[in-house]
Amino acid sequence: MGKKQKKEVEAFPKDAFNSLIIESKNVQTVVLMLDSPEDEILLKACEAIYKFAEKGDENKMALLALGAVPKLAKLISHDDKQIHMYATMGFGVMATNSEVRKSMRQLDFLPSIIACLAPDDDVVVHELATLCLSSMSIDFTSKVEIYEKGGLGPLIQLLSSPDPDVQKNSIECISNLVKDYMCRVALNKMNGIFPVLNLLNSEYPVIQQLALQTLITVSNDAGSRKTLFQNEGHESLLQVLDSPELSDLHADALHVLANCLEEAQNVTIIRESGALEKFLLFVATSSFPEAQRHATNAIARSARNRINNDAVKIAACEAVSVMCSSESSKETFRTEEAIVQIVPLLTSDNVEMREAAALALANLTTANSSNASAVFDAEGVEPLVKLLTEPVDGIVVNAAATITNLALQEPIRASIQNCGAMTAIVEPLKSPNTLVQSKAALLVASLACDVNGRTELRNVGGLEPLVELLHSNNDEVRRNACWAILVCGKDEPTTAELCKLGALEILQEINQSSSHKNNFSDAAVKRLLDHNAALKYSLTGYLSFNDIITDGFYDPGWIKPGMKVLPLEELSNQEVNQHRPILLINAKRADGHQMAGLSTEEKLTEASSAASNRFPSSKAYSKDKPSSVPTLAPALDVRKEDCAGTAASKEQENRRRSRGKKEEEKVKEEQSQSKIEEEERNKPWECPYDVLFDAYLSEVTRNILPLLSIREQIVALATFVSEKMGGPNHKEKLHEFNWELHIADLKFELKSNIIPIGKIQKGVYYHRALLFKALADRIGISCSLVRGEYNRAWNEVMLVDQPTQDVIGLFIPPTKYIVDLMHQVGNLMRTDSPDAAHYENYSSCKHTTCKCCKQLSWYLDHFENK
Repeated sequence: MGKKQKKEVEAFPKDAFNSLIIESKNVQTVVLMLDSPEDEILLKACEAIYKFAEKGDENKMALLALGAVPKLAKLISHDDKQIHMYATMGFGVMATNSEVRKSMRQLDFLPSIIACLAPDDDVVVHELATLCLSSMSIDFTSKVEIYEKGGLGPLIQLLSSPDPDVQKNSIECISNLVKDYMCRVALNKMNGIFPVLNLLNSEYPVIQQLALQTLITVSNDAGSRKTLFQNEGHESLLQVLDSPELSDLHADALHVLANCLEEAQNVTIIRESGALEKFLLFVATSSFPEAQRHATNAIARSARNRINNDAVKIAACEAVSVMCSSESSKETFRTEEAIVQIVPLLTSDNVEMREAAALALANLTTANSSNASAVFDAEGVEPLVKLLTEPVDGIVVNAAATITNLALQEPIRASIQNCGAMTAIVEPLKSPNTLVQSKAALLVASLACDVNGRTELRNVGGLEPLVELLHSNNDEVRRNACWAILVCGKDEPTTAELCKLGALEILQEINQSSSHKNNFSDAAVKRLLDHNAALKYSLTGYLSFNDIITDGFYDPGWIKPGMKVLPLEELSNQEVNQHRPILLINAKRADGHQMAGLSTEEKLTEASSAASNRFPSSKAYSKDKPSSVPTLAPALDVRKEDCAGTAASKEQENRRRSRGKKEEEKVKEEQSQSKIEEEERNKPWECPYDVLFDAYLSEVTRNILPLLSIREQIVALATFVSEKMGGPNHKEKLHEFNWELHIADLKFELKSNIIPIGKIQKGVYYHRALLFKALADRIGISCSLVRGEYNRAWNEVMLVDQPTQDVIGLFIPPTKYIVDLMHQVGNLMRTDSPDAAHYENYSSCKHTTCKCCKQLSWYLDHFENK
């Protein structure tokens, strides 16, 4: 075998560089490779940079620092398609970083990127080029530059690209561009709205969402709104609404439609297509608040158009009512002047429209003072008050609810009262509908917050039907009625009228029932009693330090709960009976004559004179008074017969004249008497004036008030009361006091069960305690009045004891004392002392040797217990 011959190696030219395979792990080296003149190296470098930049923002920042951005920008327009593609891809990825974009804006690269959108370019290039433009379009300056460099047209063309990524990037860029007015107009002129509408049929939700966002912005332009409907864009939008699986797109679709309804012709198209019913359905059933809000806006804008019928406006009001469950919706309706549009509907001839408008305003103003002010500013108070007189219950309910919301603001409340709301609310209070009753009572509670409102309600007869509502079996009606009475019971005239109508007794019955009682019923009873000391003392047997006895106070004795306390006028008309007398406190004359500066004797004289003038004699003239008949002169001795006949006829004539005059005087007397009796019957009842009590006030003010110490004033007043009531009595001789006979004599003398307190000269515990409280309140001595059992009553005062040496400088709480007015007059007994126990109540007295208590025990055994 021969030897193998070696293969000869082909020799390279001496001036040629042998090929070198480079593998670099340093990004700086790769960036330097971007300056290479060799296409293969540029391709590998662009591909490596694209992959490196795609990994994160830190890599993008590193490439920015190494100066890769301007180098890549130059390679975008490279003749080699591969280098062009990877350079564009790398540039597009890096544009997603905000810091890199700042550097890019300094370069003139947009024409090169826009050129990449040519139809003949690769899909991948389209994807990354549109990504770059989408990122750059976030900044306003870049928006303008993209538009000026002709980027909008190619982007519109790419909306029809078969690649979803290209569609997504293109619509996202257009969505950013149309935020500029010039771009919005240009999109419409370039017929770009229809391609955007077609994207609603995309399989990808993100593309659909971006298309709707673009349409929302575009529909702010009037021309675009018209074009959108001319291309039947509303049909595409309504199809989205009909698709339950696209529920996340409903809000944006409704937003576009609401914007388009700014055009009158679009409103007509929507109404004819039946879309309003769909809007109402969304308002009522959608679980997305934004969808509800835009549906309501669509209905409201439909109703704003003058050519719309009543059905559209009613639907708009109903939609507003439903949407008011959201506070943000309430604010939106106010800012979009929906309230200004609704208020005129209150005066519509259509009953359903008035009801729907009132309901919308009621919901808009609930817990929203700004909307309430907007209704007032839109002059809605007067038509709302007029709606209270409507025969339709729904209208009355909604109007009353709205007025109640408005009345929470004092200036508006005054305007409501001036429109006659109190007069208008009387009939709704009498309605058989419980909902009307409830809203009417609540309206009374909101309007009766001041004196004028309560006075008007009282004058128009609104208290009587209000009290009747307390009998309702409906909890809400009864609760609101109690609330209204609680508010009305802030002044004495209204309180007196309510008590006259039996409100107090009904409220007490309500409080005794566990099922009917509510917080307002209990508070209403307390309010009525706080403004009527006489009732409070009769029912509770206690007047606190803050309760003041004023003129007209009377004490009919202990009244059992549920029994009606008759007013003083009715009690004065009763026949004298054997029951306990009614004690009266009144130092005020009915004629208003002032007697403060007179002495006691002068007051007595003046009072006697006034009484004689007030009650004149029952007859002005006496019936037994003889008539004045003239005496005839002796007849003349006339000789002739004719003279005698003439004299006789004259005498008969005189007699006839005398009888006629007598009858005439009798008729005048009867007419005068009947006139006097008629005046007495028609004269209003006057509370008896107690001149002695008035004199007591003058004397107490003059002698006791100037004393420096409260303790001295209390002791002096106790002594004064005791002297006027028969002086002190020893406990064991109290049964010899005979005060009952004195009281019986006064009742017989006055021919009345009512005895002025000043008339009593022999008084026991409850007489003296009442007089002490009445005088103490007039001169500023704070004390209470407590009713005990078996004619016992006492006064409590609060005094601070003198500090001892070891507590000087420390706070010493006041101590409660009972003032002795009966036995050791002026003695102040601590409430926990044995003497106080005897004074307060027989049952708690520990004095087994007390003759007074033994006497009372015998009386109880023989009379009370039987």
